[in-house]
Amino acid sequence: MDAEKASGQGGTLLIVEDDMLPAMALRDELEDAGYHVLDLTRRHQEGLDAAQASKVDLALVNIELQGRDDGIALARELQKLGVPSLFISGQTTRAKSAQSAAIASLPKPYSPADVVKAVAYLLGRLKGDPSLSCPPGLEVFGPAPDTATPEAA
Repeated sequence: MDAEKASGQGGTLLIVEDDMLPAMALRDELEDAGYHVLDLTRRHQEGLDAAQASKVDLALVNIELQGRDDGIALARELQKLGVPSLFISGQTTRAKSAQSAAIASLPKPYSPADVVKAVAYLLGRLKGDPSLSCPPGLEVFGPAPDTATPEAA
């Protein structure tokens, strides 16, 4: 567990999930692993506002959001802001069909520990660490996008 905690140091995450109980469990597990998690959001605009107000390293986005909002549309808008998304959804067919909007998908049901491993892997991959092995259940879409903040910026 110490290795997992060390890997989480400094990463800021956004969770956009319509079901608050699983979202709170995710937040607690991710914070215990050393990540900074922004306030939980349930809707497209809330997630977008949070991403615009803070530097987000990775967004965890459910595909079906509150109020019939669409997580895929949100992931596309986050992508325009340079924020990569991980789909956390049981809608695996929709996630695969929208893989250009996200960097990976972790299908429900998952445990919060599974999400911590997926986040550590994806953030490491985004930072260019090829030594990490992909955790079970995580489907990674294509090569890692160049979303890391440039040093010169």
